[in-house]
Amino acid sequence: MSSPSPSLSPSGAVLTVDLDALAANFATLDRLASGAEVAPVVKANGYGLGAAEVAYRLMAEGARSFFVARLSEGVSLRAALGVKPAIYVLDGCPDGAAGLLIAERLTPVLNTIEQTAAWDAAGGGEAALMLDTGLNRLGLTDTEACTLPPDRFAVVMSHLACADQPAHPMNRSQRERFTAIAARFPGARRSLAASDGLFLGADFTFHMVRTGICLYGGGPEGRPDPRIRPVATFEAPILQVRDLHPGDTVGYGAAFTATRPMRAAVVAAGYADGVLRAGAPKAYGSLAGRRCAMLGRISMDLTVFDVTDIAEAAAGRMIELVGPNVPVDEAAAAAGTIAYELLTRLGARAVRRYVGAR
Repeated sequence: MSSPSPSLSPSGAVLTVDLDALAANFATLDRLASGAEVAPVVKANGYGLGAAEVAYRLMAEGARSFFVARLSEGVSLRAALGVKPAIYVLDGCPDGAAGLLIAERLTPVLNTIEQTAAWDAAGGGEAALMLDTGLNRLGLTDTEACTLPPDRFAVVMSHLACADQPAHPMNRSQRERFTAIAARFPGARRSLAASDGLFLGADFTFHMVRTGICLYGGGPEGRPDPRIRPVATFEAPILQVRDLHPGDTVGYGAAFTATRPMRAAVVAAGYADGVLRAGAPKAYGSLAGRRCAMLGRISMDLTVFDVTDIAEAAAGRMIELVGPNVPVDEAAAAAGTIAYELLTRLGARAVRRYVGAR
């Protein structure tokens, strides 16, 4: 993938979203889904990459159902995609939301007895039901679920707590509990697995899998996987290359001290752009296919990298901070977090471009 031209971004970061890679990941997950529907999760603005652009391409690839978190996200997505796909709202039917859900043809994932009552009172149609099987977030308990009509819901679903740890006994116990409760609703489709859960095997896929992070380039279990292609490339230009002498320090707090002659590249991206401050000093960038270590602390607008042995380093060259050479899972791990957080924080003021759009 070529770097954006200077005219696109004279001094700031660029976030490139590869929609062909997104489509390839969708196809990979579809093959792994054992015949279950693959329903993309596009909440948080498509994990920071643009919900409308992402969903439009995935719909062209055959996706027919999407999940968002907030009602406002559902309204925006409906406006972008038209009337065709099903859009599920994970927040369900909060107070006063039923009318707008109905008007926008959005399907709530009902989480409480009160929400089911409000939805029915408003004359709502098709709905999904969230069952709590041990995560203890949203969802009805076993006892509550047994008070509801067995033929009321189109989909019953739950969410795994430890799917990124395949050997964790909670995965199996949640599956067994889900199967037992879902039997109360024989006509409903079942959905338990998200991205990590899909990789647990065919007995976790049921009728629908809700794929998120693996669509966007994050691997199962929070580490890179050769089956999953990188989707986001985040780059920023070098503003200045400077010489460091032994004893020179870099950045706030003098957190780095040079012990030898070095060349340092000052790059136009910092924590205001989503470069997680906690990534220093473990994070790295890539220039001309070579890794360059981060030096000192990340500041609001700038990050410094060691380019001592990279002859190509010069003002205007782009350093990759996330992408094919800096996997999103590795960049996240360097900051002590996960790809989900990194992607949703990335590139707030970056120039955005999409390649592979249909």
